[in-house]
Order: sequence, then structure tokens, then C-alpha cells
Amino acid sequence: MRFLLTGGAGYIGSHTCVSLLDAGHEVVVLDNFVNSCPEAIARVEKIAGKPITLYEGDCCDAAFVSSVFDKEHIDGVVHFAGLKAVGESVRIPLNYYQNNLGATMTLCRVMAEHHVKRIVFSSSATVYGDSKEVPFNESLPMGECTNPYGWTKWMSERIMRDIAFADPEWTVVLLRYFNPVGAHESGLIGEDPSGIPNNLMPFICQTAAGVRDKLSIFGNDYPTPDGTCVRDYIHVMDLADGHVKALEYAMDHQGTEIFNLGTGEGYSVYQMVAAFERANHLTLPHVDAPRRPGDIAVSYADPSKAKAVLHWQAKRTLDDMCRDAWNWQSRNPHGYRQA
Repeated sequence: MRFLLTGGAGYIGSHTCVSLLDAGHEVVVLDNFVNSCPEAIARVEKIAGKPITLYEGDCCDAAFVSSVFDKEHIDGVVHFAGLKAVGESVRIPLNYYQNNLGATMTLCRVMAEHHVKRIVFSSSATVYGDSKEVPFNESLPMGECTNPYGWTKWMSERIMRDIAFADPEWTVVLLRYFNPVGAHESGLIGEDPSGIPNNLMPFICQTAAGVRDKLSIFGNDYPTPDGTCVRDYIHVMDLADGHVKALEYAMDHQGTEIFNLGTGEGYSVYQMVAAFERANHLTLPHVDAPRRPGDIAVSYADPSKAKAVLHWQAKRTLDDMCRDAWNWQSRNPHGYRQA
């Protein structure tokens, strides 16, 4: 099969490229490199020993996206492309609504015009909002999101579900991620955020590498056992393998399905810092800082549906996540941009 990955040069996209190539599929990547780097694709090709067809452009540009479908035979699509920082979305919400929803609608329209009606969407646990029922399972109602980023995922899910309802030829698989961390075991690809990181693990890794003086822990007064946020951290390669299973499922089914991709276990920020220090024999300077807008106290998955239907479950441990993340960062202190 030949699959198109929008945003395929990003953190999760690049690792999914590796898993798809390893599974014997062909990959086409569309990316505008706003928060990614072409070097990631070159390194994926090195890891997999196989070529990737790469197009640089914006997923909101209908003419450009259509030209890719004109040139390529595409069996299905994984839609990663989008802005993704919770805090930034609170500061500049219009950018998030215009970019993320525009990309989704443009892509789906072009897909329909080219009779490609199999899509896996990179959604998020943020669509559950600040639900008090944990672990989160797929039967929970979509909640009141606490930030514009979450609302763009919520609305994109709604758009795709309506498309599939209106046209039964469509297959839509909505993957609700929890908190991906880690890197490919080779250390060649990993998480490389532009500017100040928005996620915990790159903050930890950059502090360990000396790129940052200290780690800021945002909020220590949440209603959790140690006062810091609790999240379900999942190794990015487990997440990537989940996309392979989701795509293969989409090729043989119709309608809409939703799957959580997580481990089912929650860890606090303090616990993650301690785990990283233990796994890598390091000590991290850290300070407590005020809460960030849009963050919730607790979020972790019930991943049982993915196990039952997709025959997928996370296999890698918290130590694996921490070791692989540091292996990437220590080899690439400034990410791809030093290459």
C-alpha cells in the first residue's frame, strides 16, 4: 500500500514513516516544515533503507494538495499536519482555528475529488476536556475542551465523522493520543521542537543537555498525589506502530471508529523527572513555576478497545521512553538544525 502522511516530517509523523516502511508499505510525505525539518526525512530513509517521496507545501493550499494527488497513487492518508501547542493556542487562537480546520477541510475535499476515502486522523485526548472520569475511554462524551488546540481536534473529528456519515464509502479512524515521548532507538530521529518546548520530555532533555539552565515544572498545586499534572506517557514508536494497525484496519472497514492510544497508566511530572534521572544516571536542576493556561490535572487512557480491535498495545516501558529520549537528545543537542 502507498500512504500519504501530511505533516509526515514531524515528531510522530517521522516515526510513523519508519513503522510503515518497516511493515512493507510505501510512504509519501507532505509537509511545510513550520515545526519540522527535511533532515528528519533523510534520516528516516537511512533507518529504513527505503526512499520516501517528499512534497514541500501547505495542507491548506488546495491546488498544491490536489497536485500531489494528481501525481501519486494514494491508497490512504494519515493526517498529522497542524499546529499543536496548547499554551500557544490560548494566546493566538485564530491561527489555530484557521490552520488546523482549514487543513482538515482542504485535505478531505481534495481526497473526495480524487476518490481516496480512507483517512486516519491524528487526534488527541484533549477532546475529552477536563473529564472527571478516568481512565478516559472512547464512549465518554466529547467534553468542553480547555484550549483552542483541543477544540480544533474536537471540530476536526466532527467534520470527518459527518463526512463519513454523509458518504458511506469513507472510512475514518480517529486516534486519540495521550502523551508521546521517547525516540527511535537509533537516536537518529526524535522530538525537535522549534523554540521553547511545549511538552515535558524535550524540556527535560534540553535541561539535561545543558541547552536550558533548569527545568520549569508548571504547577504544583493540582489535585493529584504530589500536586503536579498526571499524564499517560507513551513511547512514540508504540504510537507509530498503532498508526500502522489503524491504516491496515481502515483499508478493510468502512464508517468511523475511535481508538485511544495510550498505556493506561498515569505518571506525574515529578515522577517523570525522577524516572529520567534514574534511567540515565543524571540529576536535573528544576524549579516550580505557575500553572500554564489550558492544562488539566489528570489524563490517562483506557486503551482496551485498541487492544481488542486493532490487536495493538503499548510494549515499551517508562525506562525505555526516558533512555531513548536522552539517546536522541545527547546525540543531537540542538536537534536536526545542527546537521
